[in-house]
Amino acid sequence: MLLFARGSDKDILTVNDLKEAIFSSLSKLGLKKKVLAIPPDFTRYHSQAGLLTTFVYQYYKEFLTDILPALGTHSPMTSAAINEMYKDIPHNLFRVHNWRSDLVTLGEVPTDFIYKVSEGKLNYSWPAQVNKLLVQGNHDLILSIGQVVPHEVVGMANYNKNIFIGTGGKEGINKSHFLGAVYGMERMMGHADTPVRRVLNYASENFAKHLPIVYVLTVVDKDDKGNLVVRGLYIGDDDECFNKASELSLKVNFEILDKPLNKVIVYLDPSEYKSTWLGNKSVYRTRMAIADDGELIVLAPGLKEFGEDKTIDSLIRKYGYVTTPEVLKFVDENEDIKNNLSAAAHLIHGSSENRFTITYCSGYLTKEEIENVNYKYDDLNLMMQKYNPELLVDGFNRLPDGEEIFFISNPALGLWAYKNKFNIDKE
Repeated sequence: MLLFARGSDKDILTVNDLKEAIFSSLSKLGLKKKVLAIPPDFTRYHSQAGLLTTFVYQYYKEFLTDILPALGTHSPMTSAAINEMYKDIPHNLFRVHNWRSDLVTLGEVPTDFIYKVSEGKLNYSWPAQVNKLLVQGNHDLILSIGQVVPHEVVGMANYNKNIFIGTGGKEGINKSHFLGAVYGMERMMGHADTPVRRVLNYASENFAKHLPIVYVLTVVDKDDKGNLVVRGLYIGDDDECFNKASELSLKVNFEILDKPLNKVIVYLDPSEYKSTWLGNKSVYRTRMAIADDGELIVLAPGLKEFGEDKTIDSLIRKYGYVTTPEVLKFVDENEDIKNNLSAAAHLIHGSSENRFTITYCSGYLTKEEIENVNYKYDDLNLMMQKYNPELLVDGFNRLPDGEEIFFISNPALGLWAYKNKFNIDKE
């Protein structure tokens, strides 16, 4: 059932538009006495989910009893992050998801299904796990709130990914990430129908229909002046709202270029990007646009770690960002990474497969640390002077010395590819 649908590549939904859409949609659901909201954490600050969750709180007040940020493997939100993203919402409503322990298994996607969608590459079952609060909390409404945008693991972010990955468990997250990596992220990014999505849809259809979940999905873009704008909002309890949001996201969040890019500069906002686990959006969102023997330079003033999870951080440091065949060999031969397949998937996601160079300019990690994971290193201060984000515009820039670069101020907001690298007709 679709409760609200509005959006186009020219549309701009104002704050009042969003509030009215939330209030009118929730009113259609009737009286609810115990509501759980599942919005993203601070790593999805630009999704506008913070604003929408505030409207949900204003509507339900004391009947909004729990807010469970969809952390997945990310670090818990700090009080400062909650204050900034979820203004005027009491902190005592927020719960912390532990992906290693706070779990209920709803069912098991069978091995033969995984084998089929992976084209014979994988031969394991997949546990449909969620945070126990979704099952044991006795809520009469669960609101899953977030942004649809191209994604490296599942093709297009959000919808039931917010549930099964965002509040999921170690095994489910590991296996889904590995499925996407082995199948090939360049075959999936920007696509709504992918092997990982089919697994999530199987879980929704077969194991989660009893959960009273309603999805609230935004599509976010930048206007001509570089300001964030909401192009679309879709609210419903099935895949119709997701499919409509995906169609719009493909139009506004995906830029197809006439030629491959020789040099790409990506800036990572230090308040959002503190790890390569998140910062490598700069790699996978641009990989289909960068020329062979091209160069990616990542300006990362907030970068202080590789993985937000200590175990994953240590595995990234141990194995480094190498080619897919090398990662698969590591998985075959080493129990530590075999038991942490999301880390293996991340190493694949963060590799250029030796096709182009990746240079990280970190505010905290040393030259030795960066080079030990097989990236190149350069001095952040010098590179920030040469490629000053405040003086660059998103897209092509011609520098005073004549050099042409392509600048991206936030890789989370889009996907870039050159012609013949993507097989969907945006029109």
